[in-house]
Amino acid sequence: MTTLQLLLDEYWPHLVLLLSITVGGSAAIHAAMTKTDVRAAIAWVGVIIMSPLLGPFIYLIAGINRIRHDHISDQRNRSLPQCTTDNALTPIDVANLAAPQFTALHKLSDGLSRFPLLDGNFVRILRSGDEAYPAMIAAIDDAKHCIALETYIFDNDTQGRLFVEALARARERGVEIRVLIDAVGVRYSQPAITWALRRNHIPYALFMTNPMGIRTAYANLRSHRKILVVDGRIGFTGGMNIRESFVSTVAGPAAANDTHFMVEGPVVSQLMAVFAHDWEFTTKETLPFEQWVATDWDPPEPQVAARCIHSGPDRYMASTHSLLLGALSVAQHHIRIQSPYFLPDQVLLGAINTAARRGVLVDIVIQGQNNLRLVNYAMTAQLDQVVRSGCRVWRTAGNFNHSKLTTIDGAWSLIGSSNLDPRSLRLNFELDMEIYSRPLARRIEDLIDLEIAHAEMVTLDTLASIPFRKRLRNRIIWLASPYL
Repeated sequence: MTTLQLLLDEYWPHLVLLLSITVGGSAAIHAAMTKTDVRAAIAWVGVIIMSPLLGPFIYLIAGINRIRHDHISDQRNRSLPQCTTDNALTPIDVANLAAPQFTALHKLSDGLSRFPLLDGNFVRILRSGDEAYPAMIAAIDDAKHCIALETYIFDNDTQGRLFVEALARARERGVEIRVLIDAVGVRYSQPAITWALRRNHIPYALFMTNPMGIRTAYANLRSHRKILVVDGRIGFTGGMNIRESFVSTVAGPAAANDTHFMVEGPVVSQLMAVFAHDWEFTTKETLPFEQWVATDWDPPEPQVAARCIHSGPDRYMASTHSLLLGALSVAQHHIRIQSPYFLPDQVLLGAINTAARRGVLVDIVIQGQNNLRLVNYAMTAQLDQVVRSGCRVWRTAGNFNHSKLTTIDGAWSLIGSSNLDPRSLRLNFELDMEIYSRPLARRIEDLIDLEIAHAEMVTLDTLASIPFRKRLRNRIIWLASPYL
């Protein structure tokens, strides 16, 4: 045996100990120095210390933000000023559009988003894939110049192939096309839709492939945004991915529900700005705004004031979280929240509970049947905190509904891709839109109230009636809620 082999045989336990101390110590120091949330820092340091070798590996995969803050911010700073319009120079009286208390919220969101609040937009509600997909494909078929499509999930199924066929027809007409799909979301179906895109010569890219080739549904730092912009003039956004489970003619009685939105007007330029940034970040290709954004708009009536709120694990982290805190604080009458994954952190829970305690009626609509079992367990474990404060929590009885909708006092709405959970509010790249409009808020309220009409109210008694073993299971899963 060589001297090295003898040393390894003799001292390998000491070497393993030294390695675990070095690697674990380095990972713990990194977590303590880089995490801005003390609870996240404590949790990661605890994981690393309790498992000296496995813990640092888990932290390397799931705990480190590999997004370069300066690089991503510089890209935004280059692109965002180009999407302002003359509408931004005209002061908007949100007190008249919505209600006086929203003046303070308007000021808050000015500081959270580099985008200005723009008037003169038309927003059309599209219910599930039955309405959204035909409208999106019709817009693609009418495209004359350019199409930008970004989504989290783009399934290779009947509906995904319809989109590819429409994009192929547009490419044959000479339309410029860019498709951006999340590197995790694209793998929800096999074979991936990228095969069909390549075969039809449609330019596409995948957003942030995970390190070490790991691709799981719970990987961090995903692009959860849903954007379609056609000719820089018509936009689509909301919470809907591209998959056949949202189409009743394919999925049948079990079809899932969702809410998407078609947008016309100057706010479409903001949708395009977000896409252009994400595309440049992924491919290093800069899309000229003069070619990809319209310079004039003639949207139909009624028109609303709106702006995009983009958030992600960069300098815009927690933008949507902060906006929600502000909206909850100015509410005076009624808050409606519909979310498939309702796992707000303690700060957001405190704002919701405070609103209820000061007399605001708070309705929270969640799913009776959730597609993510662990999230459902964690949600259930936390519901007593809002019920005790006087919030009304409703579990729906129908099919799964993926809608993410919030309204305040029948005048302000938040729509988009963000769920009310740590993953959406801190780890994912999300895109939401705040809208100041009484008529649109009331139409969204009608959708939420329709869910409530067929839902069961959650009470402290119903929560207490859950068997102890299930309540214990729920609490254990709830402890891991920041990672779900």
